[in-house]
Amino acid sequence: MTTRTAPDRGPGRTGGSVVVLGGTGFLGRHVCAAFAAAGADVVPFSRTARPALDNCGPARPDPLAPDTGALARLCADADIVVNAAGAVWGGTEQEMIEANTHLVDRLTRALATLPARPRLVQLGSAYEYGPTEPGAVTGEDHPPAPTTPYGRTKLAGTRAVLRAAAEQDIDAVVLRVSVACGPGAPPNSLPGIVAAHLAEGRGELRLAPLLAHRDLVDVRDVADAVVAAARAPAGQVTGTVVNIGSGRAVPVCTLVDLMISLSGRPLRIVEERTARGTRSDAPWQRLDVARARRVLGWAPRRSLEESLADFMAAAGVPPARSRPTGQPKPPGHQAGARRTDGRADGEPGQGKDGQ
Repeated sequence: MTTRTAPDRGPGRTGGSVVVLGGTGFLGRHVCAAFAAAGADVVPFSRTARPALDNCGPARPDPLAPDTGALARLCADADIVVNAAGAVWGGTEQEMIEANTHLVDRLTRALATLPARPRLVQLGSAYEYGPTEPGAVTGEDHPPAPTTPYGRTKLAGTRAVLRAAAEQDIDAVVLRVSVACGPGAPPNSLPGIVAAHLAEGRGELRLAPLLAHRDLVDVRDVADAVVAAARAPAGQVTGTVVNIGSGRAVPVCTLVDLMISLSGRPLRIVEERTARGTRSDAPWQRLDVARARRVLGWAPRRSLEESLADFMAAAGVPPARSRPTGQPKPPGHQAGARRTDGRADGEPGQGKDGQ
């Protein structure tokens, strides 16, 4: 059985074909757009009828049925396969097991049957690491120990990919992505909730305590990293995990304050005491992205302010008009009673259609 060699790979070569599972999800749509801009023939797959982004064509039905043969057929002519599908915070634990673990296992088994194997770029999650100490910078050699169903099922998917690379000669790389933000962020994410209140001119928003620190990276930078991973020499990336993030830990209250400031609209944030379920086990998150710089030639380019401004414009929140000198800024974050079991702490919040 033969495999394609690294020089043949990537969207830059003539006739390059890219299959994107979860191609209409938050990350998947931008991945499709980035490959299309690079000249690739992009084929998105999705479980919803939502369109992909520019130049990607309509999404085809997503192959979540337990049929490795169907997966092999749809990947047979691809040069690159990107798995951006998955169930996130909106899914049940069983949905997470199916989408984040079982699908990945079927996909790697399907690729192993192909005589000419595409490169697989698997989108993992920084939540695979589990809790880390405040102030820590987490590199790829950090032992993963997630305590949530999402983190555990994503880690199981990562391990399936690494196992296939080691035992079945699959050319595959895992990008362990931090919290993505930017245009198209889901409405049930923290930025989505804040933007909805700003767009509708509501004066007050009650949230769980904004205590967490998150490594926030623009979704378009993530898509650029996927393209870079598709193009990288096999010897540098096959069978590896690569962190993709900003390399900075941002307090989520800063994210909220920045959105309010960019809008120029008054919004009082009240951190309430009511108990809610915790979605994350990671109060602190900051990734070491040195490996991405070294092996992919990639670094984040967009600032958090640019990312949020573009997101808010896409969400229908007009930017603030320039204020005369000396005019006070609108009221922003105003802490109320604080507690530690918060929900709205900067999670991506995507549903089960993809990341």
